[in-house]
Amino acid sequence: GMATPERAVTPVGAMKLLEPCQLKPDSTETERILTVLDETITKLEMTRLIPRIIGSLERFARLLGPEITGSLLEHQKLSNEVQHLLSSPGEEEIKRAREQCLKCSLRHILRLFLANPLLCQGLKYEVQVGRSPADVFIKAFVEFRDFTLEKILTSPTEEKEKIKVVEEMSLRVDQNKETITALQAELAAAIQSQKEEVDKKDKMIEDLKTTMENLAKDCKADIRQMQLEGKKQQKEKVKASQERCARLQEDIQHMQAQFTSLVLEHRASELVLRKRKCRLEVEIENWIQKYDTDMAEKEATYKHIQAVYTEEKAQLAQLMEKHALLLQEYSQIEEERRMLKQKEEEELQKEAKRNRAATCIQAYWKGYLARIIFKAKLKKARAKKKGKGKGKGAKK
Repeated sequence: GMATPERAVTPVGAMKLLEPCQLKPDSTETERILTVLDETITKLEMTRLIPRIIGSLERFARLLGPEITGSLLEHQKLSNEVQHLLSSPGEEEIKRAREQCLKCSLRHILRLFLANPLLCQGLKYEVQVGRSPADVFIKAFVEFRDFTLEKILTSPTEEKEKIKVVEEMSLRVDQNKETITALQAELAAAIQSQKEEVDKKDKMIEDLKTTMENLAKDCKADIRQMQLEGKKQQKEKVKASQERCARLQEDIQHMQAQFTSLVLEHRASELVLRKRKCRLEVEIENWIQKYDTDMAEKEATYKHIQAVYTEEKAQLAQLMEKHALLLQEYSQIEEERRMLKQKEEEELQKEAKRNRAATCIQAYWKGYLARIIFKAKLKKARAKKKGKGKGKGAKK
């Protein structure tokens, strides 16, 4: 029998993996990366326009303003000087120094342009620039920016799962194609084998006919019998061959139906994927519009905060000046207080020393007086004792 190929069915889980995911980028990191890439694209576009602007500087002078016009004139002078130095031999250090100045001048001009986004937009429409190699680089960088955004918004797990599902689907299609090819080869081999067998039988019949013709004169009855048997065998073989061919044809039709079903199924899957891709593109466009709106609102908020910050910074400078004066006066007052406190402490120390000295003097004086009084009393007591002793002696 012939092997029946498995029906390629796309799993429900695999189809869910191919659906557009909810775009929830990290607001801080993603916006920083996209801001850097967008600013780089703007710088590249403005760098492409600068030579044409310098060539028609009188036309754009009023639109650019004195600061940008002066910077462009200085940049033109530096550019001419660098070209002159590059065309002349030697002076490598001077060339490097002037090239560095030219780069700094270009960065300064780009900062001035980026500080005025409306001016950049106006110049893009006003300045007409032909096709140049820079356009290819800018286009490639824009594609890199879109590719980076897509990579940022797709997690590594989702990316791996999508790649795995697509590879599984491709593997199943290849397996089905290999099965169909093998069945077709088997059918062709069977048809060829049947054809060879029929040819062999035909050749055998021809040989039998020749033999029958040679033996016709001797054994006509035998020849007729052999002819009848040969025809009967031929009919049976032909019938068996026809039945086998019919079975093979049915198998071919069955395989063709399976192949058609697989093609229709894969086309339906492809249509679903295309619709989802369209939804993804629409969703990305909506996110871009939302991003532009949010950035415009944030830019307005930033300008308002910048104005408030500038005003508060000026007030802070005034307060800092007042604080410095007050701090100086406070330092002087503290110094005077410290000097007064030091004088008071010195006076207190002197007063304490005088008090201790007076206390010591008074203590010594009191002790001296007490000793004098005690000595006087002692003398009186001794005198009384002597008087009493003399009186007792006289009485005896």
